[in-house]
Amino acid sequence: MMFRAQRKQTQLRIIPFWTPTSIRLFSNDSGVPLSAEELERKKKKEEKAKEKELKKQKAALKAEAAKLQAQQASNTSKKTEKKNLKKDVKEEDPVNFLDPETSLGEKKQLSHLMAKQYSPAAVEKSWYSWWENSGFFVAESNSSKPPFVIVLPPPNVTGALHIGHALTGAIEDTIIRWRRMSGYNTLWVPGMDHAGIATQVVVEKKIMRERKLTRHDLGRENFVTEVWNWKNEYGGKILKQQRRLGASMDWSRECFTMDEKRSKAVSEAFVRLYNEGLIYRDLRLVNWDCVLRTAISDIEVDYIDLKGREVRKVPGYEDPVEFGVLTSFAYPLEENLGEIVVATTRVETMLGDTAIAVHPDDARYKHLHGKLAIHPFNGRRIPIVCDAILVDPKFGTGAVKITPAHDPNDFEVGKRHQLEFINIFTDDGNINSNGGPEFAGMPRFKARVAVTKALEEKGLYRGAKDNEMRLGICSRSNDVVEPLIKPQWYVNCNTMAKDALDAVMDTENRKIEIIPKEYEAEWKRWLENIRDWCISRQLWWGHRIPAWYVTLEKDQLKELGAYNDHWVVCRSEEEAQAEATRRYSGQKFQINQDPDVLDTWFSSGLFPLSVLGWPDETDDLKSFYPTSVLETGHDILFFWVARMVMLGMKLGGDVPFRKVYLHPMIRDAHGRKMSKSLGNVVDPLEVINGISLEDLQKRLEEGNLDPSELSRAKDVQKRDFPNGIPECGADALRFALVSYTAQSDKINLDIQRVVGYRQWCNKLWNAIRFAMSKLGDDYSPPTSVNPNVMPFSCQWILSVLNKAVAKTVSSLEASEFSDAATTVYSWWQFQLCDVFIEVIKPYFSSNVELFVSERGFARDALWVCLDSGLRLLHPFMPFVTEELWQRLPQPRGSTRKASIVISEYPSVIQSWTNESVERDMELIESAVKSLRSLKSLLPAKERNERRQAFGVSLNEEVADNVRSHELEILTLAGLSSLKIVNENEAALARCSRDVVNAHLSVFLELKGTINAEVEREKLRKKMEETKRQKDTLEKMMEASGYKEKVRPQIHEENVDKLTKLKEEVVSLEKASEQLEKDVAAQSAMEKKE
Repeated sequence: MMFRAQRKQTQLRIIPFWTPTSIRLFSNDSGVPLSAEELERKKKKEEKAKEKELKKQKAALKAEAAKLQAQQASNTSKKTEKKNLKKDVKEEDPVNFLDPETSLGEKKQLSHLMAKQYSPAAVEKSWYSWWENSGFFVAESNSSKPPFVIVLPPPNVTGALHIGHALTGAIEDTIIRWRRMSGYNTLWVPGMDHAGIATQVVVEKKIMRERKLTRHDLGRENFVTEVWNWKNEYGGKILKQQRRLGASMDWSRECFTMDEKRSKAVSEAFVRLYNEGLIYRDLRLVNWDCVLRTAISDIEVDYIDLKGREVRKVPGYEDPVEFGVLTSFAYPLEENLGEIVVATTRVETMLGDTAIAVHPDDARYKHLHGKLAIHPFNGRRIPIVCDAILVDPKFGTGAVKITPAHDPNDFEVGKRHQLEFINIFTDDGNINSNGGPEFAGMPRFKARVAVTKALEEKGLYRGAKDNEMRLGICSRSNDVVEPLIKPQWYVNCNTMAKDALDAVMDTENRKIEIIPKEYEAEWKRWLENIRDWCISRQLWWGHRIPAWYVTLEKDQLKELGAYNDHWVVCRSEEEAQAEATRRYSGQKFQINQDPDVLDTWFSSGLFPLSVLGWPDETDDLKSFYPTSVLETGHDILFFWVARMVMLGMKLGGDVPFRKVYLHPMIRDAHGRKMSKSLGNVVDPLEVINGISLEDLQKRLEEGNLDPSELSRAKDVQKRDFPNGIPECGADALRFALVSYTAQSDKINLDIQRVVGYRQWCNKLWNAIRFAMSKLGDDYSPPTSVNPNVMPFSCQWILSVLNKAVAKTVSSLEASEFSDAATTVYSWWQFQLCDVFIEVIKPYFSSNVELFVSERGFARDALWVCLDSGLRLLHPFMPFVTEELWQRLPQPRGSTRKASIVISEYPSVIQSWTNESVERDMELIESAVKSLRSLKSLLPAKERNERRQAFGVSLNEEVADNVRSHELEILTLAGLSSLKIVNENEAALARCSRDVVNAHLSVFLELKGTINAEVEREKLRKKMEETKRQKDTLEKMMEASGYKEKVRPQIHEENVDKLTKLKEEVVSLEKASEQLEKDVAAQSAMEKKE
């Protein structure tokens, strides 16, 4: 009754429009009629005053309602609440919370009631098969929509999903889902790489394990059949696992680098480049793997830096091999000139030495220029040559042994001085006949020991010492890489590299943008110093090189490749036969195809073309080439990205993509590279599904770690995952990975962060549960909303939603995925859940008449936020957003899209933006933060009590703002009342206090007297922090070059921020003075008592 009387009394104070007050608008005080302009100005002033008065009255009514509600709530018996809650639980049927079974490919059947807790396994079940079955991911080559195309970096056919693949999938799916919802004809092409070496190694190990046979025992044809059988049975598991992550690829276009269409593209590319003179065959130095017996690419070589002497296990050797030792020995000189001492870390290679190099200006060796040394084991005469490029006279003895066939630097010296190139190794790493009968047949590292001993016996050994060095190890076999001279096929990259360089670096005609921009320097470095590309591999699994060697009956040398001009390059054996017949007309010959296969990177380099049907002029090629963006790791910028650009521009006539986004490399939480031997490898599926520590350790035991590595790996797992890894779900993992992309070139992955996002999914779940309970079964959403007629909180949430949409879209367009994810998260967490959902609760929990209209507006705003917010979040978290979106009611009379996947991505609605409302809410949130801080300092049992609070402001506009939004502050801060008073109010002496900003301080009523020391310490800490911020900002703004480097808009923001900080310092000083007055007054009162 008191509330109604108050409401009636307040309403009587509202002035009707036609009153003497309003009539006076038509004349001034002297009775002279006003001009039209004066009349309009005065009318607006009166209307503004009336609007302000109504606003105050409405705020007062709301605040009174909130107080009444708080009073009623405090009088409710907690015992009764618990009893009712138990009763409700008993009446709820558990079946209503379980999703019915859904047939594969059908739309998911949802439970009647939402489960009370979010479960990743339950939510992420069934949606993907329905999406795929419904064709949501399929692109149409004849679509009128603008195309947006991504080609998935093809994972190895041998691979299982690892955390790097998960990062790639999360980023690319975020991009493609956003573009799909934004109206693009999106195509994300899945594919697999045949992974020549990796696959051959896996199958070789399999047949050795199962049948104790080598590939040579089987023969080439049978072995290749084995590999295809393995590929068909086990290969491609990784693409199935990508579905578990939610990757929305167009599976109708799935391809394999060795399928028929891609093989055709590879042959065509080779033939075209050969016919243009860009592919040729030459005898050069390569990285040779003696275990695999093939040349390997630079990217397959891992370099280990040795500080000195170290023994390491090498495949094929029982005893460890010593590295990091510099051995010195002497070469005897002809003409009784004595000896010359050289040093090497690979003493066995001296069997292939063909020269000794000195610096032409080194006075020590001037008398030896052009002289000869004698090889101690075979008598070979070795010239002493002058080479200023290679030799540093200050290093070692200043004399360098030259082995042109087994060292990259020596190879160049050999070419400069026309030296003999002598290969001393067989393909499997043994010494061949060129090494001499004393050492022939010895494995290379056993020969190292034997050569050293032989030098000692001849009196030529001069000692050994520790030496820093880099040791090349094959990542596939763990063998020590041996530089070996071999005839190979090469691509001349000079002109193509220049085009690829300009595509990125030519600012006037830039065709490709690289993000992050700093990798442009690496692009430039690689392509300006490019060497011709060795594309042949001595493997059996891969694309056979389309080159046939013609052996003429009259040829003296019958070995394959003996004459470099006897090669014919064609698309098929039939074409090769015809070409050989034409070239060698009337002569007898045989043709044999080159047994080598092409480097895997050659077929991968063609991938953007070949997946779209090249060399045929397909509809896909016309519609989707060039593709839109390539997303991959920065570690293969040259090995794959640059080669795609070179081949795409040369063969496709344009760059293969317009943008390159390079993601960081993932490390563990401690910044260490992930390694099986360290036990820190994270399997994405184990994060999604969860795994116990026991099962993690079992996985380690099933591997091939040696006992010491296994023990260390187990210790690491126990420390990092003492309780295993909890079930997180794909959505949480994806969101965490995308959020991490801001971390420079490395991501230190902490599983606890993923767990945090899984908990956040529960927050989303509960937000929708709350909404569904408040919207009601009969609620029908509006087709549009007008914020101007809505309550303040509704205006605010729609305005900040607008900003979140704008920031998310701009961040996605700039490939700032972490910023986009953070923006969406912040809006959901800190604005929708923490503020809006809390501040509208009084509208739904009270039957006060005033709240009826607000309740309707709150429902509409809530629905709009949930609908838009879920669509905004969907590219990052596809599963939970689909499930929650499907539960939202749809507007009556309109047909909603079948899935959130194909719904429209939110866009900015200008009429929703309200800067004034946002500024008001900023003040409210700051006041609430201060009041909550004061409550947190209360004794634990008093923190949830609703108490009286006061505000002091010398700025009337700020004071009015606080009064107008008393309801919001009371609700968010959990207060019983809030009153604006002057700074001399006696009640303040019994309150704790906090300075909100330069214009507002808040006070919270205490039960006893204020604790002076606590209040002083609180103000002191705040003063310290404010001054620190002020000093830091001043220092930055006074720094040299500040004004030149900072944009004008940022400078203005900094000036404004500095002014506020200075004002806040003054306010804190005043607050400290007032505190001392209150403490003194309180002390005086206590003395009187």
